[in-house]
Amino acid sequence: QVAATMGGFRRSFEYIQDYVNIYGLKIWQEEVSRIINYNVEQECNSFLRTKIYDWQSVYQSTAIRIPRYQPVDAVSVNFVGRLAREIMRITDTSSTSYVEQMGTWYDNRTRHEVVSPKVFEQLELALGAFGLRGLDRFFCFMLVRELQKFVRTLHRTCTLDKGLKKMLVDIEKEVQPLESVRVGALKLYQQASQKLAKLWPFYLDAVMKVGQLQMIRRQIAFQLRNSSRFDSKFLVNALQCFNDAVIMDIEAHYKDPAKPYPGEENPLLFELSSYLETAGICDPLSKIYVTTIRNELFSLLTFLF
Repeated sequence: QVAATMGGFRRSFEYIQDYVNIYGLKIWQEEVSRIINYNVEQECNSFLRTKIYDWQSVYQSTAIRIPRYQPVDAVSVNFVGRLAREIMRITDTSSTSYVEQMGTWYDNRTRHEVVSPKVFEQLELALGAFGLRGLDRFFCFMLVRELQKFVRTLHRTCTLDKGLKKMLVDIEKEVQPLESVRVGALKLYQQASQKLAKLWPFYLDAVMKVGQLQMIRRQIAFQLRNSSRFDSKFLVNALQCFNDAVIMDIEAHYKDPAKPYPGEENPLLFELSSYLETAGICDPLSKIYVTTIRNELFSLLTFLF
């Protein structure tokens, strides 16, 4: 219903543009993107230390104001947060399983399809490419929060808990050398895993949440990439070629520092990244979301997990 309503409004703008000699479709796209980006920005305030208030937003206008409605629930600020959290709820890892080959979530109990690529296609019809990109941005903020919480807890566990740290260091010494399998390794791993049993629920919860968000982001990127290739193949090809050329230049710079490289004040990489993500030319699994201090015991913990 939302897709049909929004489609009707868009066709109306296209229809009248020839009669009144204005760029109706351009006006529609600019205003819809402004509304979507404003609501995404306000929803993401919950993840920021320095909030972006209504009067500070670059998307708000004194001439044509975007209205703010009262929140419907205690968690979300507007429809962006409600939609994102509903997607998270119906794809929850405790009740569904994701099948990579199908790109679909299935109910664990009934084995019925819960969320498929058609859902993201319908979302694009309803919200447009700007809406999907806004959802993707909101999921990025959720990912960063989950990773930061995981890193803080892991650092506190492995650094401040002296007993646990000593135990992990002892285990690391016992599994040496890494080039061969130690005699009685299975018994050692089982004992180590049992000693760390209190840590695994937290570890599992973090891995499942991050994985769920990444799979959703991959589906959004897949839908954006397909629609952009169908609707504007020349733009996609140009972006792909430009991206490949920039990567080649960056690789050449690292091999020979004398060759040019975009400086920190150069907006090239930032603006190109925005275009690529909007067109779905990105891999969420290859993104760097947070920077951390190296934890020497992280690889051992992950192995035992």
